[in-house]
Amino acid sequence: MKVRAAFFLLTVAALLMLSTSAPAAEPVKPLIVGMELAYPPFEMTDTAGKPSGVSVDIATELAKSLGRPVVIQNTAFDGLIPALKTGKVDVVISSMTATAERATSIDFSDPYLTTGLCLLLRKDSAAQTIADLDKAGVKVAVKKGTTGHIYATTRLKKAQILVLDKESAAVLEVSQGKADAFIYDQMSTYQNWQRNKATTRAILEPFQKESWAVGIRKGNDALKNKVNTFIKEYRGKGGFEQLGDRYLKEMKDEFKRLGYSFFL
Repeated sequence: MKVRAAFFLLTVAALLMLSTSAPAAEPVKPLIVGMELAYPPFEMTDTAGKPSGVSVDIATELAKSLGRPVVIQNTAFDGLIPALKTGKVDVVISSMTATAERATSIDFSDPYLTTGLCLLLRKDSAAQTIADLDKAGVKVAVKKGTTGHIYATTRLKKAQILVLDKESAAVLEVSQGKADAFIYDQMSTYQNWQRNKATTRAILEPFQKESWAVGIRKGNDALKNKVNTFIKEYRGKGGFEQLGDRYLKEMKDEFKRLGYSFFL
């Protein structure tokens, strides 16, 4: 009996030593997602100041598929690519168009949304196409760092380009008649026109087709493959369709009425 008791005590002691000396499991690293929370209904904050919108939901579902918690890092749009390249964020999900220029410094996932550049015009503007704006004396507003900014500075040689930091400032320039047009994406152009129907009009047929994708650091192929798998599976189970109904139902129905294909 004494031998058995001694053996039992030794076993308990060994187990206690193992339990106290074993290293604690490392916490799962969050997926840090960069976005500018200034572009409703895609990137915004709710009434409590928390990140909300289509892109926030996509980021949350992506992190869930990776088995990681999500952290939204609010970053000015023109600072997103530098933040990604320096490792401050893991991915960018911020209504970012996948362009050849951007692809020289970061990688992109497969597209998750299709859209294009459109025109918000002064109510009395006679312009019918983007070509009508490339004239001396015409002022075209753009938001800094966007594809509208890139297009205007490379393609419009005669018009004056007004580069502004915020979308709202560009819309105000047009609605007050200080600028002739604002080049921006299809959805935002529609929304800004709806809010300013008395002073603006919109050309909603895109003059340049574009697609949005998730920005990923160069060389991180493992993460890129996982993001692409998520996009495919999320679309397959109707996730993007549900986001359209949740955040963009009115616009979705209006685009259908106007004969434009919806983007998500």
